[in-house]
Amino acid sequence: MATTNDLKNGMTLNLEGQLWNVVEFQHVKPGKGGAFVRTTLKNVLTGKVVDKTFNAGVKVDTANVHKAAMSYLYKDGEDFVFMDSETYDQITVPAATVGGNADYLLENAEVTVALHDATPLYVELPASVELVVAHTDPGLQGDRSTGGTKPAELETGATIQVPLFVNTGDKLKVDTRDGRYIGRVTG
Repeated sequence: MATTNDLKNGMTLNLEGQLWNVVEFQHVKPGKGGAFVRTTLKNVLTGKVVDKTFNAGVKVDTANVHKAAMSYLYKDGEDFVFMDSETYDQITVPAATVGGNADYLLENAEVTVALHDATPLYVELPASVELVVAHTDPGLQGDRSTGGTKPAELETGATIQVPLFVNTGDKLKVDTRDGRYIGRVTG
């Protein structure tokens, strides 16, 4: 338990049985009336963002969320198996929890898994990953000056838009937040 005076960005609250991360908060003391705290909260599971106002000093239920560095091992049916980098314990995370991050997961990739009472909440990837192009059509000669793009299938099965000069077998740096091509990796 904590009060609204103890709020910090990144803190996780348990409100009406749902977990919410504090994205932003502001203490407000108007000229008349009591002080209050204006917050922006993000639902941990759905990603929904809401604004909520609390009276100052009101008790709020904090949730104990543990973030652990883990390695992705393999896919087991629809689920993903991760291993804690410190304890070597293995956990199974449902595909729904991994979500779109599965498009950028390679075996042995280092990720952060957030847990609440041993239940996986979400998987955090690094901001960018390096993946090999499994297949893309060759760019046409003379087409390069237009700055156009073409689809490329990555080794994870995801398809992203890449510049025309990218070929099958190239190693690319990809932004995991929006699937954007960042650049080619040489060497």
